[in-house]
Amino acid sequence: MKHFPIFVALEGRRVVLSGGGDAALAKLRLLLKTEAHLTVFAPSPAQEIEDWHAAGKLRLVRRAMEPGDTTCAVLFYAADEDDAEDARTSAIARADGALVNIVDNLQDSAFITPAIVDRDPVTVAIGTEGAAPVLARAIKADLEARLPATLGTLARIGKAFRKAVEVLPMGRKRRDFWSEYYFGTGPRAMDEGGEEAVNNALPALLDTHVKAEERQGHVAFVGAGPGDPELLTLKARKALDAADVVIHDRLVTPEVLELARREATLIDAGKTGFGPSMSQEEINALIVEHAATGAQVVRLKGGDPTVFGRLDEEIDAVDAAGIGWHIVPGITAASAGVAAIGQSLTKRQRNAAVRFVTGHDMKGYAEQDWAALAQPGEVAAIYMGKKSSRFIQGRLLMHGADRATPVSIVENASRPEQRIVATTVARMAQDLEAADLDGPALTFIGLAPRAAEASLSLSTQEFA
Repeated sequence: MKHFPIFVALEGRRVVLSGGGDAALAKLRLLLKTEAHLTVFAPSPAQEIEDWHAAGKLRLVRRAMEPGDTTCAVLFYAADEDDAEDARTSAIARADGALVNIVDNLQDSAFITPAIVDRDPVTVAIGTEGAAPVLARAIKADLEARLPATLGTLARIGKAFRKAVEVLPMGRKRRDFWSEYYFGTGPRAMDEGGEEAVNNALPALLDTHVKAEERQGHVAFVGAGPGDPELLTLKARKALDAADVVIHDRLVTPEVLELARREATLIDAGKTGFGPSMSQEEINALIVEHAATGAQVVRLKGGDPTVFGRLDEEIDAVDAAGIGWHIVPGITAASAGVAAIGQSLTKRQRNAAVRFVTGHDMKGYAEQDWAALAQPGEVAAIYMGKKSSRFIQGRLLMHGADRATPVSIVENASRPEQRIVATTVARMAQDLEAADLDGPALTFIGLAPRAAEASLSLSTQEFA
């Protein structure tokens, strides 16, 4: 992020612009929405600028800008559409201590003006650091369609009522009030009777929340999916948005954590295979500790919490403490991994069942029904199998697996850094070691990437 987004207080402060053409008009149409004192320097201003001056909306000085003209200005716009003149005026403004924006010159500007969705006092700013103005306009158009025109009115009424809401304690109870106002009571009242109805509804809503009992703590066991934030379920996103505390594993990506509320407490439980981590008992105690205070806790697990997530142990701890809970399933790594290689987990006339197995458990390498897994046509998705690849290879060969049985290893499934290793039972350990994978990986026994499978089929036909 090269430009940090902020909202600058302009009420009663001075903003200066040099220029009188189309570029100046575009900036002034935005600046006139503010409560700044606007001064424009332009020897030959457009008629609109003349009209705004006549209406008292800005001050027009019909000459080129000179040293001292930007004294006390907080912002300056160079909009003469002439490189030499823009450089001259921006140098004057910098000397006077103003932040400078040169229209269509990102490199020499100290700040940029984003695309804006205006629902005053609600303002949404969209910036792409000059990389994609067309994209910014598309996002703006989408938000304009989504945000109701009455949103600004609701926010203005809510702002005036904030002092009264201070009778509610900070935190969950106050957030619940505002959530009900903006997403329930407020819009309904606006539809039924406009601003008067909203103002009349607020005292009754506040009284309801004052009398309401403190909300009980609750735990949501949420699947974060394989890593791509777009694969997170809507229910998972809602849980993150409501959470006071998020206790997450290390495999949960930063992009998914970014979706949690800014005020939420994020705790890294550090559960990774073979790495340093909290003990399960410590995690159980941490979940109970926070939920017991009345917090809404999200226990966020990579993939799906019901697949090798030690979910039952955590539920037992929460049950023992008398705390409510629910499960939000996620897309498990096997689903993301098999999608990455263009295959399906089951296929008619190949396999009517698929096995999800783990490469290691609490005691070390996990034993499975290797004789069944070694049979032709069997498909297995092996979680946490990277470190135990030689053990798995040995057990399969020992029980008669065809050495040419295809094996696919998918690292970081669904993420931008995803990698796929196509190999066989005979070479899986060596190829995995050579690939030097350092991310979470899933091993598929009995499946090859679709492209590799097609290539192998063609080669077989050539030799037939």
